[in-house]
Amino acid sequence: MNRFALSVSAAIARITESALGPYQAAVVRIGFSATWLLFLLRELPHRQELYGPDSPWSWDLAQQLIANNHAFTALMWSDGQTWFEIVYALAVLTGALLLLGWRTRTMSVLFMLGVLSLQNRSVFMGDGGDNVLHLMSIYLVFTRCGQVWSLDARRARRTDEARARGEHVTDRTGPVLWSVLGFALVAVTAGGRLDGVDPTVPVILWGMWSALGVWWAVGRLAKGSEPRILLDVIGNIVHNAGLFVIMAEACLIYATAGWYKIQGSRWQDGTAVYYPLHLDYFSPWPALADLLSSSGTMVMLVTYGTVIVQVAFPFTLFNRRVKNVLLAAMMFEHAVIAVVLGLPFFSLAMIAADAVFLPTSFLLRTGGWAARARDRVLARVRRGRTELPAPRAPEAPENPEHAPVGFTP
Repeated sequence: MNRFALSVSAAIARITESALGPYQAAVVRIGFSATWLLFLLRELPHRQELYGPDSPWSWDLAQQLIANNHAFTALMWSDGQTWFEIVYALAVLTGALLLLGWRTRTMSVLFMLGVLSLQNRSVFMGDGGDNVLHLMSIYLVFTRCGQVWSLDARRARRTDEARARGEHVTDRTGPVLWSVLGFALVAVTAGGRLDGVDPTVPVILWGMWSALGVWWAVGRLAKGSEPRILLDVIGNIVHNAGLFVIMAEACLIYATAGWYKIQGSRWQDGTAVYYPLHLDYFSPWPALADLLSSSGTMVMLVTYGTVIVQVAFPFTLFNRRVKNVLLAAMMFEHAVIAVVLGLPFFSLAMIAADAVFLPTSFLLRTGGWAARARDRVLARVRRGRTELPAPRAPEAPENPEHAPVGFTP
């Protein structure tokens, strides 16, 4: 009984005292924001047909659908071209800022609004990866995904160093951003723009805005450390719960996909992989597809291997070595799908979801390599800017009599 009580106590302390998986949360943040940003930039010339006024799914049809499913999208506030361009530009901007980790708590909320606004405007524009991105954009709001590998982490480190030197540091950007967004939230709510919308989004918006205000007030006005410690505990619990939901969602995706495949006759006879390789819509490289499908044995092994990996993965999470092997296999499979079937954004979204299971040691090594590569590049750039060519000494003329005035041979 004492062992059980100690184990429970240690588990509770671990969950409340720290935000678990900071590197995994950072990779998920970087992965999904990069996927969304690359997708928006790739479809920039086609944005009007996808989500804008020229979309086959017209504004009236979208309005009728949203009246039934109560989904949130800011694009339904106006059918004007200017408003669409503003929303699209803000989606690009928030994706880039979340990727860099600038004010990640605020940017994660705005990132979620951008994803929901565009995807809910035209629900039939997607390849499966949009569903994963849709869900993960909501889950990221609850995580402390900017503790490492972010501009927030660098700012926090510099702030701590300045305070250690006795300097007084004041954050003016945070309160200004909070005030501006609060004014916008009040205006949107008072204008009835959130009426009829599923309450999940308004609750998240008001809850996060209030929480950030309380966090700033406690940090600025509280005399003791107890209120800040309490908020840290709450933040850690919410983060850990959000990270657990992301992991559970990834397992659910693979388990559902695997068990549904088992029920299909083409997956049972080992030929399922052959058919998508010969669909014109999914054949950007026909020669490569023909090469991969030329061997019946290879097609059968890939078909059965895909099912086995997807069904088995959730059951291997407690065995680190087996889990890492299957994780590498799934990531490689998605990379192949991106190239062979021409689904890069679907594959990027799934790889970003898989990244939550990457071991911390691997992420630390990868981060170290990236940091060293960045430092070398920056050092070369600085060296190229600072090093000027040495002045050349004047050459002595062959005939001393022809020497210029003032020159002594």
